[in-house]
Amino acid sequence: MSDRNQAQLLVALQDLQEMILEAEDPAQRQQLESMGFPVTGIEELRTAQQKLEGLIRPAMLGKYRRLYKRSGRAIVPVVDATCTGCFAAIPTSFTSSVNRDKVMTCESCGRMLYWP
Repeated sequence: MSDRNQAQLLVALQDLQEMILEAEDPAQRQQLESMGFPVTGIEELRTAQQKLEGLIRPAMLGKYRRLYKRSGRAIVPVVDATCTGCFAAIPTSFTSSVNRDKVMTCESCGRMLYWP
């Protein structure tokens, strides 16, 4: 599986983890339910999370988990040659066609980078 596909899986995993955290937070849950949005399906989200983790290369998943635990946002998009995690400029060598579909690491904050 290509790095581009791995990046897409990591972004989906990060989104799932954020949904699970939001659904498990008592204050968030109460607020959503008070607006008429019942919070259900947490187990289905966890099952989807496990399936996604099984599709990601172990080394990449390990790095993702360390970054996620440290900063909450492990993989971030590059927009206008800028890391959206720390807003540092990304070297032009990172954006070359050779690296375009690879998961790179921000030299400033250490987060995983992808190009949307």
